[in-house]
Amino acid sequence: MLALTSGVILWSVAHLFKRVAPGPRSAMGSAGRAVMAVLILASIYLMAVGYQPAMGTFFWGRNPMLVGINNLLVLLAVYLMVASTVKPAIVAKIRHPQLTAVKAWAVGHLLVNGDAASFILFGGLLAWAVASVIIINKQDGKPELVSTSGAGKEVMTVVITLVVFGGIAWVHNYLGYPVFG
Repeated sequence: MLALTSGVILWSVAHLFKRVAPGPRSAMGSAGRAVMAVLILASIYLMAVGYQPAMGTFFWGRNPMLVGINNLLVLLAVYLMVASTVKPAIVAKIRHPQLTAVKAWAVGHLLVNGDAASFILFGGLLAWAVASVIIINKQDGKPELVSTSGAGKEVMTVVITLVVFGGIAWVHNYLGYPVFG
């Protein structure tokens, strides 16, 4: 559990450092980007190696209804992540599409993984995403959202979303975490 917890904390600190300590981050200059990238990669490594062996209390397991809800939330999360790059019409309605995607992904995974390790991983990343939105909105205000979307961007977003979701499902199945059923 120590590696998993350390990974979630390191991820949160690395991502929030610029917002909560702008002076020290600015003093790091351009080298700070490389430092933060290394810390983020280290956090992902710690979360990945720490999740599977983490032991803890088990509260509930998977059931078909929760799996279906999880899959819809993950599909939404992938769509929002893709939308943050392609910029379809949804980005004019959702201020933080990537952080909203993390929240949807985390909630979905909490529904189907009722164990302590999942609470640390998915609950921790959910808390980070919520805190990030609050901090960003407090510091930057709420700018007007604009989208210059057309039908091509909408179709492209949906197609990329389905391909990425399919890839994620394949990797999950390959690693022994069935996505469907």
